[in-house]
Amino acid sequence: MVKLTINSGDVKLATETFGDHSNPAVLLIMGAMASMLWWPDEFCERIAASGRYVIRYDNRDTGLSTAYPTGEPGYAFADMAEDAIAILDGYGIETAHLVGMSLGGMIAQWVTLGHPDRVKTLTLISSSPLGIDGLPPFTEAYGEHAATAEAVDWSNRASVLDFMTRDARMVASTLHPHDAGAARRLVEQDLDRARSFASATNHFLLEGGDDGSPKNAGDLSVPLLVIHGTSDPIFPIAHGEALVRAVSGSTLQRVEGGGHELHREDWPQIVSAIVSHTGNRQ
Repeated sequence: MVKLTINSGDVKLATETFGDHSNPAVLLIMGAMASMLWWPDEFCERIAASGRYVIRYDNRDTGLSTAYPTGEPGYAFADMAEDAIAILDGYGIETAHLVGMSLGGMIAQWVTLGHPDRVKTLTLISSSPLGIDGLPPFTEAYGEHAATAEAVDWSNRASVLDFMTRDARMVASTLHPHDAGAARRLVEQDLDRARSFASATNHFLLEGGDDGSPKNAGDLSVPLLVIHGTSDPIFPIAHGEALVRAVSGSTLQRVEGGGHELHREDWPQIVSAIVSHTGNRQ
């Protein structure tokens, strides 16, 4: 594993890589409030072992990357998309395969729409299409849980740990057992590592930015793979289905019983799909 801090304007982004730099690059973009740790080491290593150069990074306001005052992000969605391009530039990579999860999938769409010449393929996991309305919201159970976030003291470690471990359970697979201990350890690791975990809540305040032109998934022109759990409580499977309908030639990989997570039992299916998708267009 190689660690490198890359500048995106005035922002410092913590990155890590797995595999040989001479292999096709796969840039992993994680979702809201989640640092690069939510792409587990072994998950990254499995992709790298298949002949890929894997890069993961902390989004702004997560992990070791630049943190902003809570409630004052000072950046827009478009800036997070440009961070991905800055990372490719920092590693001297002209084109890469993008893999985005949840909010990271929306960032990946934004990157691809703005810089199609830099993206070989796009893989969206547990995400939602830009510019398409009328899709189902959270499940009722998850919505009730999410409402309890208003009572969380985001500056208090115990309060955050309690909420985040409950959140991990709420988004878990309905097919495979939930490992509550492993989930708690991951949250603890993320909390201990973050410059300011409370700043991660800024992700929910983001606006579009750039020139104000609308972004629509239907305008994506690169090969698209959609990986989506059939039991996702945040973005129900209809979101993944809408992505596939919007983008000609795209493929949907259903993860049976999959929630809004990368469950270890689903890694073989997910990694195999990513490797196959990226291997066809190196």
